[in-house]
Amino acid sequence: MSDLGYAQAHDTSIEDRYTAVPLLKGKVIVVSGIGPGLGRALAEEAAKMGADLVIASRTESRLLELQADLEGYGTKVVSVVADVTDEDSRANLLAKTLEAFGRVDCVINNAFTIPPMDPITQIEPRKLAKVNETNVFAPLRLSALFADALSEFKGSIIMLNSCVVFSSQPEYAGYKLSKGALEHLASSLATELGPRGIRVNSVAPSYIYEDVNRGYFDFLGAVENKTHDEVYAEKAGPTDLKRLASPQEVARATLFLASDLASAVTGQMLTVDCGEFHD
Repeated sequence: MSDLGYAQAHDTSIEDRYTAVPLLKGKVIVVSGIGPGLGRALAEEAAKMGADLVIASRTESRLLELQADLEGYGTKVVSVVADVTDEDSRANLLAKTLEAFGRVDCVINNAFTIPPMDPITQIEPRKLAKVNETNVFAPLRLSALFADALSEFKGSIIMLNSCVVFSSQPEYAGYKLSKGALEHLASSLATELGPRGIRVNSVAPSYIYEDVNRGYFDFLGAVENKTHDEVYAEKAGPTDLKRLASPQEVARATLFLASDLASAVTGQMLTVDCGEFHD
């Protein structure tokens, strides 16, 4: 069996034995940056765990399609078209959340953008600044905006980070700059908001095996004259499990931090990388 075939078989076995439990029943989770990959998985897995949801994205059609799917799990879902870099849009997201549910238990900052994949000295600072508006300042502003509501129910904030913070490859430097800043932001917020009962944590995936990376692996294969399986094996090679995490696995690890099982966990960054980075 090829490396890819083995990984898919392994992932299938994980899904076959996984059973969702109502860890988040009664909680209201806000997820920004709903897209076809991790954003969708975060919402789906939260719904399976019993949470009510507010899903936010700039694309209304994507939100409405996902909302229809999520309501099949018996959960209440509110869709809010939102640009997290816009002040009025952020305020509307909070207002719609409180109008629908009267509470919020967790804000998951998942929206992000990737800067040019060039050495950092070759990227115009204005482009880096624009990226940081989405990747750093929007999570800061959303966290500050939702803090009063979160404090009422001893809620939490989760930042979706990346294992790029452990990389020193020149083409990743611009992305690492924003994610490194986000890591420090989460740590500072944990200290500042902790006395109000608000926990702040981060989750750092490595390569997530979903549609975007599948396409990227196809691209690399064409450029390097390799099969998809060979590219996958190269990316999975540094991990202890010799495979890549699925978006569902990353979502479940993230949602653990939103649950009461993690009631004493704050100021941490959880790597979800099949054992690629550790001491």
